[in-house]
Amino acid sequence: MTTALLSTTYFGPVQWYQKLYRYDRILIEQHETFPKQTYRNRCLIATTQGVQVLTVPIEHSPLTIDHCHTSGAANHVQCSVSNIQSIRISDHGNWRHLHWQALQSAYGESPFFEYYEDDLRPFFAERNWERLIDYNEAIRQKMCELLDIRPQVGFTDEYVKHHEADFREAIRPKHPLPDSGFQPRPYYQVYGQKHGFLPNLSILDLLCNMGPESIFYL
Repeated sequence: MTTALLSTTYFGPVQWYQKLYRYDRILIEQHETFPKQTYRNRCLIATTQGVQVLTVPIEHSPLTIDHCHTSGAANHVQCSVSNIQSIRISDHGNWRHLHWQALQSAYGESPFFEYYEDDLRPFFAERNWERLIDYNEAIRQKMCELLDIRPQVGFTDEYVKHHEADFREAIRPKHPLPDSGFQPRPYYQVYGQKHGFLPNLSILDLLCNMGPESIFYL
């Protein structure tokens, strides 16, 4: 049985969902420290102007003693970045409304946005999730339902230092690591004639443009 280790993602990229489809089992890391500027709280969509980044604003909860250690003769306390489980979603800037408007503008004319609209709207209209990792997991479950894939997904019991199929840092917006198992092939995109094919965008881009055929692309 093959197992892939992934980070949590906000409407993760096609590459991330490819791992969910192709591996027998998925482990999502829930004991890492929170790195900035990753898919954990952002996604990339295609707009008439090009690629747009949608970022979920976050709040760092107070650090617990587990995330701190003492050093030096004066026993100076040093604390690490917040654990991913402690990251909470911020209501700053009315971001839900802005993200939904961006999606409507980007994909309103795509073949399948109207088909999936009622499934997507609750993630921007409701505030049922406080923690980022819970919000992302609810999104993952819905995306898998819409893609018609049924991955066996679990969460790590502790931080995993090494794993044979570790994609936690390989799948990232900037400077991704080589992944021989993922070679993005062009599919229809609304703004393809204007920008050319834009690879590895949010799974929303694949769904809105390819609909039920998305599973064959994965």
